[in-house]
Amino acid sequence: MSERQDQRLLEVNGLKKYFPIKRGFLRKTVGYVKAVDDVSLYVNEGETLGLVGESGCGKTTSGRCILRAIEPTEGEILFKDPNVGWVNVRELEEDALTSVRQHMQIIFQDPYSSLNPRMTLLQLVGEPLVINHGMKGKALEDRVAELLRAVGLRPEYLRRYPHAFSGGQRQRIGVARALALNPRFIVCDEPVSALDVSVQAQILNLLRELQEDFSLTYLFVAHDLSVVRHLADRVAVMYVGKLVEMGETGEIYPSPRHPYTEALMSAVPRPDPRAAKDRIVLEGEVADPANPPGGCYFHPRCRYAKPVCSVESPVLREITEAHFVSCHRAEELSLTGVA
Repeated sequence: MSERQDQRLLEVNGLKKYFPIKRGFLRKTVGYVKAVDDVSLYVNEGETLGLVGESGCGKTTSGRCILRAIEPTEGEILFKDPNVGWVNVRELEEDALTSVRQHMQIIFQDPYSSLNPRMTLLQLVGEPLVINHGMKGKALEDRVAELLRAVGLRPEYLRRYPHAFSGGQRQRIGVARALALNPRFIVCDEPVSALDVSVQAQILNLLRELQEDFSLTYLFVAHDLSVVRHLADRVAVMYVGKLVEMGETGEIYPSPRHPYTEALMSAVPRPDPRAAKDRIVLEGEVADPANPPGGCYFHPRCRYAKPVCSVESPVLREITEAHFVSCHRAEELSLTGVA
């Protein structure tokens, strides 16, 4: 294994998730919605990979497929388990998957619907400990209290219910639950999008502190590029189920190499009211994942498209070190990013 691969905690190759379209009295399959279509990415130990794109592009589905919360259609999901080494999560039997999942957790988007209103904090945060380690009594209470302190909540809240807390506090409960089994890898599924802006900053800072304290690795799913820039070491950009660009945050933001990434960057708010607004407005509609266009999925909306773009599908390739782009014209275009 190369030095670059040795740093990796997760490697995804050719991930696909197709949802069948059924019609008629006999519910025959007449097509598929290609929610995730041949996605390949990797996450290094201790880093944050931001997965960005428009709503419906397949970000959340990708994250859940990686955890096998949704069964992938195709692909390879390699995870470095601290006990047994590299495993293909997609091929694991139920018992082995349960063991590996202790090291792979998720923080959900909605802090209101992701918490059972009939369970106390002790039950919510302690449930993984009860199921996986049979913990109970004083040991369980002490561990849950420790987790609540770690996320900025008071241990006296142990027997309160979720309705007694604000949105930001509920998300802290969700973070504590994700930390219960000492995971190595956490999928953060838009964990701040449902919160007020002031509370968003608190949760983002908390995630950063926890990453340092617990040696965590994040896959941070988001559509807010300002949030991703603040937290992520690297960025992966998705469009209609495909990965179009991936690289270092400090390289992609000022110098995107894919036209779709350039359009996303033009929408990032700038703190200077005197700065010129060069917003790129994409024409046309987002491609239908059930009936995508031929060639590059983005070509009907791309102002740089050439005839080859409508015929030949581009391959995700490494154009500079650790910078991957899926565009026929990546080397020749000079695109504008965020200073």
